[in-house]
Amino acid sequence: MHRALGAKLVPFGGWEMPLAYPAGTLAEHRSCRSDAVAFDVSHLGTVEVTGPGGFDLLQQAFTNDLAKIGPGRAQYTHLLDADDASVLDDIIVWWVSDDVFHVMPNASNTGRVLGALAGAGATAADVTAQRAVLAVQGPSARRRLGSVAPEAAAVARFGVSQLDWQGEILTVAGTGYTGEDGVECSIPAHAGPAFWEALLAAGVAPAGLGARDTLRLEAGLPLHGHELGPGITPLQAGLGWVVGWGKGDFRGRRPLEAERGRGVHRRLRGIVVEGRQPPREGHTVLIDGKPSGTVTSGNFSPVLGKGIALAFVSPDVVPGTPVEVDIRGRATAGEVVPLPFVGRKKDQP
Repeated sequence: MHRALGAKLVPFGGWEMPLAYPAGTLAEHRSCRSDAVAFDVSHLGTVEVTGPGGFDLLQQAFTNDLAKIGPGRAQYTHLLDADDASVLDDIIVWWVSDDVFHVMPNASNTGRVLGALAGAGATAADVTAQRAVLAVQGPSARRRLGSVAPEAAAVARFGVSQLDWQGEILTVAGTGYTGEDGVECSIPAHAGPAFWEALLAAGVAPAGLGARDTLRLEAGLPLHGHELGPGITPLQAGLGWVVGWGKGDFRGRRPLEAERGRGVHRRLRGIVVEGRQPPREGHTVLIDGKPSGTVTSGNFSPVLGKGIALAFVSPDVVPGTPVEVDIRGRATAGEVVPLPFVGRKKDQP
């Protein structure tokens, strides 16, 4: 179906994914900021955890505290390395019903997450191949989705619900990765094409990986392998809120507590540079002409009309600090700014 729409397909995490459609990444980005788009995010994993021991199993495996929510809610969380507390994966947990959880890891990390979910009283199964996941995002996402599946459009932000769509069980969550409002829809794989066609018929534009990356960057959202990964802890990434310090033991807690006690040696910040040329991963951040950090992600912001970047810098570097970024040998002036770079618009009725 993506080929029929003229999508450029690229390898990504072991999957073949649409990078962009003929309208182009810039148009897809703007459609998400002004109206609604649909991403095929079936490359995300789904590990279904079932059984009375599921809650305890997830509490011990991941950083966040599920006791803060309940069935019918979703939660962002991390899987840490037990030795150095670096983020092995960042995950959304959909708490579907009392003893049923859908754990959603990144594309290439499903096996790693599955391996961390072995325990008594619960069963963890990789059901990725059994479903498709389509993310409808943008200020008009719920209005357009409402003509396809009204109950899906009504799911609360970070809510989770199951409903019937043309005789199929549709599991939906008020989650996304663009900074805009939206709903992610998990449907049996064989019904995925029909649901995709229904979304496009409702005026939702298709969008690919290119726009997904520029949107998440404007929203200041981390990408595993860039802002999260080996050697990077939640505290360094500015994501301390994802750690449930008040619950019991969890994987990686001891080294993370040690880092909290001594303080982080670097901190993730947002940078806006002058001009349209974007910083890129690996570029050096300079303060008073001296290296102070490294860019992890950078691109042109279609909304701001400038280059933007996420970078790890010295922990004393705060918003408002003037910096330079070495872009191909040229020191380009910029400034550290609060995140997100672009805030979410009010949802359209």
